[in-house]
Amino acid sequence: MRTRPRRFAVLAAALLVAAAAPPAAAADRSPHAPSRPSAGGLSAVIRYTEYGVPHILADDYADLGFGTGWAQAADQVCTLADGFVTVRGERSRYFGADAVPDGSLSSATGNLSSDLYFRGVREAGTVERLLAQPAPRGPSRQVGDLMRGWAAGYNAWLAQNRVTDPACRGAAWVRPVTRADVATRTFALAVLGGQGRAVDGITAAQPPTTTATAGRGTPGTVAPSSSLPSASSAGSPPSAGVSARSFARAARQAFDGADMGSNAVAFSGATTANGRGLLLGNPHYPWQGGRRFWQSQQTIPGELDVSGGSLLGSVTMSIGYNARVAWSHTVATGVPLSLHQLTLDPADPTTYLVDGVREPMTRRTVTVGVKDGAPVTRAQWWTRYGPVVTSLGPQLPLPWTSTTAYALNDPNAANLRISDTSLGFGKARSTADMLRVLRTTQGLPWVNTIAADAGGHSLFTQSQVLPRITDELVARCSTPLGSVTYPASGVAVLDGSRGDCSPGRDRDAVQPGIFGPGRMPVLRDAPYAENSNDSAWLANADRPVTGYERIFGTVGTARSIRTRGAIDDVSAMAAHGGLTERDLLAQQFTNRAPMGDLVADDAARACAALPGRRATGGDGRSVDVSGACRALGAWDHTMNTGSRGALFFDRFWRRLTALVPAARLWKVPFSAADPVHTPNTLDTGVPGFATALADTVTELRAAGIAPGAPLGAHQFVVRGGERIPVPGGTEGLGVWDKVEPVWDPAGGGYTEVTTGSSYIQAVGWDGGPCPVARTLLTYSQSSNPNSPHSSDQTRLFSGGRWVTSRFCEKDILSSPGLRVVRVGERH
Repeated sequence: MRTRPRRFAVLAAALLVAAAAPPAAAADRSPHAPSRPSAGGLSAVIRYTEYGVPHILADDYADLGFGTGWAQAADQVCTLADGFVTVRGERSRYFGADAVPDGSLSSATGNLSSDLYFRGVREAGTVERLLAQPAPRGPSRQVGDLMRGWAAGYNAWLAQNRVTDPACRGAAWVRPVTRADVATRTFALAVLGGQGRAVDGITAAQPPTTTATAGRGTPGTVAPSSSLPSASSAGSPPSAGVSARSFARAARQAFDGADMGSNAVAFSGATTANGRGLLLGNPHYPWQGGRRFWQSQQTIPGELDVSGGSLLGSVTMSIGYNARVAWSHTVATGVPLSLHQLTLDPADPTTYLVDGVREPMTRRTVTVGVKDGAPVTRAQWWTRYGPVVTSLGPQLPLPWTSTTAYALNDPNAANLRISDTSLGFGKARSTADMLRVLRTTQGLPWVNTIAADAGGHSLFTQSQVLPRITDELVARCSTPLGSVTYPASGVAVLDGSRGDCSPGRDRDAVQPGIFGPGRMPVLRDAPYAENSNDSAWLANADRPVTGYERIFGTVGTARSIRTRGAIDDVSAMAAHGGLTERDLLAQQFTNRAPMGDLVADDAARACAALPGRRATGGDGRSVDVSGACRALGAWDHTMNTGSRGALFFDRFWRRLTALVPAARLWKVPFSAADPVHTPNTLDTGVPGFATALADTVTELRAAGIAPGAPLGAHQFVVRGGERIPVPGGTEGLGVWDKVEPVWDPAGGGYTEVTTGSSYIQAVGWDGGPCPVARTLLTYSQSSNPNSPHSSDQTRLFSGGRWVTSRFCEKDILSSPGLRVVRVGERH
């Protein structure tokens, strides 16, 4: 092919650099790395630049996968190995049945339920069937090669290197993996919002009697459905003591994506200094465990050249950029599951009725090995809609009775296309190309896409794999429970006894039962396109997006304070115009707290007006709050590490919102006519205001923290014995740079971060061959405390500094810290 001479030329240049590397670089190589690949084996060249960022160069997709698997293992072997124990269903075997997994690959609250679910997936051959499907329903040949190569690269690293991370050094559970293991990890990420959310409820689901399956008959016609109970006529709540309204409220809270989030904005050329696009991506993901990002560049000369961040175990770039286009994702409001309320045969609770015809459930018997104990065997029950489920979490019970059960429909359980979507993005040359990729692959399970390109185009689209639940279908087929849950949360509960209540098929959909791309909310070429995890409605406040089904999200409802603050910021930037990459860098670390702007000055005045500047706490004691009044009045409304009063406001606002319902906080209520600026005006006379002030003063005093203490002195992480101050703030403050820290007053305040800003990128173009990009991986490349790259970027994050992209060859080869390693298989 035409590009092959160039491929060899670039590979040869890299090998010449490797051969000519100075002694220091050569000494940095693993002593076990081969100097050349074995005959017929996979190999890659990895060029490491500052902060341990690998630039992986290969001649084809299998070799690229090999280099990616090798480099990920070098940085994250223990976290990866732990995840592979999870998807093999072996956590109980190694760690005990009652221990708790890290939550990165499912919602399971214990190892046993996690193992029962993933062992069931494995024994049912679910992933193997998806791998065997031809593209586009299944993975492309290129993605299959990437997965095969990734497994080989991970295994080669294990065979040729010694594990130094104390988290798994010498552990028996660090083992070689297969392509199916890699694919199952991708499957686990795909179903996080569906089956993965309900693992405990799937594995605990058992029929109400022990004789349910004995003597089960074959399908056949029974009495007319009019003489049997049906889901549409069953008006009872999901369980005793839980009303349908309470269930709906809990469902709305559960599906708000609280454990992950993100901000992203794309600016069109109409707003920029040079007429080209700009993109700022700021995803909020866990700082520990298997949903961390990992940064790299993947290059097959003439075929693929893309940089960015990958979720661990992924073979492609999850968020990234190339020479012409950049994209980021935000967790979307679309609900990627639906429930089907089953009407059961009165004689057998493991048989359900569809159009009056009996259908037996499929019983899957799963056995899990347990450390220091007998194996556990349990049945799982599956229907035409999916697995029977008895809860979607502790606040969402769905009991299996003698007359009713609930089945979970998760279309992403048939979706391994996410890697092809990401690969297509990496090869795209424009936002139009990205839309084409989304139409072809339809692989994104639970995220929006925000993108910009060098031609000056911007894009927002909520192109998710969602069950094809239309508002019309819900109107025809909702159960009484569903008629309450769907408007409140987007969770449909449909009558499973009627065949015409199954999701239909759009003609442009890759798989049955999902929406086709023609139904997706899309906003093209707006001056700005922004999302902070609210629905598509206000991706641009001047060009509202409407006309989508409720399952995608709401229209005309209150936005989060983070969305409101973000729209305020980016709309002002767009209106000012003349934007450059520097404006993106400033936006990331402005650390403005929109809730502070809205509340703090009023709170300070009301505090100062209290008689004697004293308030009564929840324990009935009178507290001097004068120091709090001064701290609130002097605070600059930012969450920078040096901000004084920021910590006090954070703790005060958490207490106030826990005491006072949101509807009673504001004098001016929400108005759909002014959604960015309402509700507003804090009601400082509301019961609870003074109590929250007093209790916050008492809390900080007990911890030895002054109301005006600088944020960074008490919001930090400890790495290698060093306190590293952390900027940013919690969701309720609306800070763009969101962090969710752990409060430990005995340890000094907020002493760790569970989730928040992760792989950040600011990307633009200047007309040359190389993108103009800055990146930052807040928690750094490696979770191994012995690695020099376990906290180096965390210190950059603390100081509001960035990593300069080295995308083009000249920039990679001129890196002062360049280290070149050739890796390959051994036979």
